[in-house]
Amino acid sequence: MGDYLVFTLTAALGSMGEFAGHDRRGSLTWPGRSAILGLLGAAKGIRRGGDFAVLDSLGMAIAVFDSGKALRDYHTIQSVGVSTVRNPQSRPQAIKDAGNRANTTLTQRDYRMGSLYGVAVWNGDLLALQAALRQPEFTLYLGRKSCPLAAPVAARLVGAVDPVEALSQVEIPPWRCVNGMSRIIADDGSITAIHRESRNDVPLDRTLWHFGTRTVAIAETSITPQVAGRGAA
Repeated sequence: MGDYLVFTLTAALGSMGEFAGHDRRGSLTWPGRSAILGLLGAAKGIRRGGDFAVLDSLGMAIAVFDSGKALRDYHTIQSVGVSTVRNPQSRPQAIKDAGNRANTTLTQRDYRMGSLYGVAVWNGDLLALQAALRQPEFTLYLGRKSCPLAAPVAARLVGAVDPVEALSQVEIPPWRCVNGMSRIIADDGSITAIHRESRNDVPLDRTLWHFGTRTVAIAETSITPQVAGRGAA
């Protein structure tokens, strides 16, 4: 048995990262490690340039109860041509150096509508994280600031033999339901995997938005989470 902190993420709109700097910003179907650590950091009041060392050691697993439906929106952004600024350290610095040579372009942004995820973390100060999620210092959102959560995260401390059993103890909102198989994405070695994938979501420099690659384990299993106000589903 081990100790886990489990909680639920659901939103009318969410966006789960992708490579930046292109005309289209896509969305994956589940939030990566950097997104979850950012959310926990927001709950604790850690700013982007702050000390995330207390979170970087966390183990993590995610249950995809509902990946939601795709939605595409359009934005205008400022961009800089490759020949305009050489070797910028970050996008904001490139735009600043370009001055009036920066271009305004139409871009596409992808979202997921009505997604529902369960999250389990371990190997950290779980009691402090639970308290922070129940009374977050900053607003919590699913990927982008335009995507606030649709329900409290219902953070709970549970005991379980593995992350899959821990995820079965998350508490989902009463208006949501989970039927059939759920996809589980976890740190490699923490669950029995059907297959493995590489994911570019390990924060290396949060100020410059630099990320490293990790391997995650993928499994498919039937999970029956608890429903708020009803006990076991």
